[in-house]
Amino acid sequence: MVAVSPWLVLAGLGIFHGLNPAMGWLFAVALGLHRKSRRAVVLSVIPIAIGHMVSIGVVALAAVLLGLIVDQRVLEVTAGTVLLGWAIHYAAYGHRHRVRVGMTTGMMGLGLWSFLMATAHGAGLMLVPVVIPLCLSASPAKDLTAAGSLPIALAAISMHMAAMLAVILAIAISVYEWLGLSFLRRGWINFDLVWIAALAITGIVLIV
Repeated sequence: MVAVSPWLVLAGLGIFHGLNPAMGWLFAVALGLHRKSRRAVVLSVIPIAIGHMVSIGVVALAAVLLGLIVDQRVLEVTAGTVLLGWAIHYAAYGHRHRVRVGMTTGMMGLGLWSFLMATAHGAGLMLVPVVIPLCLSASPAKDLTAAGSLPIALAAISMHMAAMLAVILAIAISVYEWLGLSFLRRGWINFDLVWIAALAITGIVLIV
């Protein structure tokens, strides 16, 4: 169970990102409706995936590489402080800095938007507390090594992305084919508040 739980956390974060309209499925549906094409909905997942993966990959891999030369406890406190600071910043100013991309943008614009949105939400930062312990557990000496850490980090990112994209695709097709966007008028979970709370709690746990 101990070995499986980090992977379940990565999948859970992927599911959470996939449920959030701001992470991609809303744009996928809008693009499909604009082009009157289910194929456009499916294809839009590709640039969404690339943009998100580059954003979280840069942060997660940078954390692993930093962990090769920095003590684990120092890295945990640093990551916790950054997460807590990011939560405070996003709560205070996140709503003022929305990414300006039209709902009928092309695939290139969608990829750029996905990268910027994932970066603005601190998506990669949330993977760091999970990726580092996974990399440590893969080493018999419980030390970060480049040979052992990078494959584990890449596998962690892949797990996260697979869960996220499965949810995005399922929701986007369901909304496009059957539900329609009208259900959003009846209410939707404020994922920004949930995300801010998750960032803050994770940051505090890492620091303490």
